[in-house]
Amino acid sequence: MNTVQLEKAKHDRNRFDCGITALNNYLKVMASQQAKKDNTRTFVLEDKQCPEHIIGYYTLTMTPIDIQDLPPKLQKKHHSVTSGGLIARLAVDHRYKGQGFGEWLLIDALRKLLMASETVAFPVVIVDAKDGAEYFYEKYGFTAFKNADNKLFITIADIRASIGELI
Repeated sequence: MNTVQLEKAKHDRNRFDCGITALNNYLKVMASQQAKKDNTRTFVLEDKQCPEHIIGYYTLTMTPIDIQDLPPKLQKKHHSVTSGGLIARLAVDHRYKGQGFGEWLLIDALRKLLMASETVAFPVVIVDAKDGAEYFYEKYGFTAFKNADNKLFITIADIRASIGELI
């Protein structure tokens, strides 16, 4: 399996339905616009039988971080950090749920962010967990920010150390 960047002309964005209106609408309306502006990159997992069908997607970008939101140990270690990688969205079409695609997409996103951090250093990856998805991310080592339950992070060092376990 491989993810590819969303292609407006190729992928049937209107067919995608993960059950969360905001995630569906982003893919249908905003993803291509944000990519053209170099604000985000959206990657899709295509159905092998019908490549225009999107199994799931995720969106990556950078985000400012407030170092004070990190645990004291990380504040000390990364005192001059101002940004981190962001998994802004991750969703699986309801027709493909329960088949491990969410995990696969998360691992793929973490791999891409790990590779990016080797070129443009940043110490953490942040995720905005939508509609109670915090537990999903916590299973993979993400920790909630102390001031926002739906905003979680994992360090690049932790990703690097555990990526072999995840594949």
